[in-house]
Amino acid sequence: MNFHSRCGTRNTEHEARLFLLLLALALAQPLHAEPPAVLTLQQAHEAALKNHPRITVADLRALAAQQVTRQAWSAYFPNVSGNVIAVGTKEENTRLAAIGGLNNPSIFERNAEGITISQLITDFGRTANLAGTAKYRARAEEDNAQATREQILLEVDAAYFAALQAQSVARVARQTVATRQSFLDQVTALATNKLRSELDVSFAQVNLEEGKLILSRATNDQQAAFTQLSTLMALRQPETYRLAEEPLPSELSTNVADLVEDALRSRPDVLRLRDEREAAFKFARAEKALNYPTVSATAAAGVIPVRDSALPPNYAAAGVGLTLPIFAGGLYTARQKEAALRAQASEQALRDEENNVIRDVRIAWLNAQNAFDRLRITLQLVENASRSFDLAQARYSNGVSSIVELNQAQLNKISAEISDADTRYEYLLRRSALNFQTGTLR
Repeated sequence: MNFHSRCGTRNTEHEARLFLLLLALALAQPLHAEPPAVLTLQQAHEAALKNHPRITVADLRALAAQQVTRQAWSAYFPNVSGNVIAVGTKEENTRLAAIGGLNNPSIFERNAEGITISQLITDFGRTANLAGTAKYRARAEEDNAQATREQILLEVDAAYFAALQAQSVARVARQTVATRQSFLDQVTALATNKLRSELDVSFAQVNLEEGKLILSRATNDQQAAFTQLSTLMALRQPETYRLAEEPLPSELSTNVADLVEDALRSRPDVLRLRDEREAAFKFARAEKALNYPTVSATAAAGVIPVRDSALPPNYAAAGVGLTLPIFAGGLYTARQKEAALRAQASEQALRDEENNVIRDVRIAWLNAQNAFDRLRITLQLVENASRSFDLAQARYSNGVSSIVELNQAQLNKISAEISDADTRYEYLLRRSALNFQTGTLR
């Protein structure tokens, strides 16, 4: 067999293997596979806000806290209760045994129905402060629900941009694999014809395998991002989507002080701590009011259809009661001091959170600004790397340079394209994180 026969046989075998591979891939796909649905970031936000269990839990806790507020305010309204009593005696002189008291009243055979009304007149601010405490705690739960929403939205953004990033890297990797496969075929044919060395074939094979590794890693990252995104949207099974591209936001404001002020004014977690601080001080004042008297009024009226002759047919009475704490073993003093100390602790917790917010906003701004600067650099890097690769490819085709130079130029081009994709979606995520830190991610 001559040289041209061997070359033709090897090319025929390679084409046959390639045909079988393409045929297997085609058969593995469904005949009428539907394309994945298009998903925008806004749609992902809406699905997560509607279905995520953590948001539902936070909303339910906020609603429960509102009921606590109603419980506290109920002390201002009259307490009305009805009562019915029927008593039978064996002897006319039956008396109640001396149980738990000093009196020993007589018991008359009777049946009576009546209504009792009690109304708080004043407790010198204790009930008002308890109601205020419940109101601020309810507001804190509402702020916590909003903070939960923004946290979920930030996680959705992270998963969405991670999936876009993985898709972009996968496109680069697939193009790289296709290019390197074609180049390997060319080098193999040239080596068969003794126009290139086996070393060039080995380099081309290594380059192809590296491209497959990049594609495999990008595919795995993409599936992981879609799994995370599906979970945030409260889906039990991961779904694959065609994600819509998000436009780049406008340039950052250079006035970081305004961003800090926005954060201190709008961050729901800061608002929650402020409400908790107010609730703690209200509760401390309520505990202090335990040392003051309580004045209340009570009225009762009713009829006695079945009675002893000594009893009237109906009854009515009203009175005012005064309760004054005198000594409780230091209980009220200890409760007052405990509440005051907890109020001071909540004040310091708020200060610490505000300091952390100022730090986080400044760091988020620096990260976003750095990502924007690197985005412009990577665009220029892609252009330069592409020109270098075209030049290296032309030099290699003319036999002026080695495959090592071509390999390095191609590696630089791939790295630049991947860096460009990474930086673009990193900038979008950094802007989302900055919006989260300033309390504007809604």
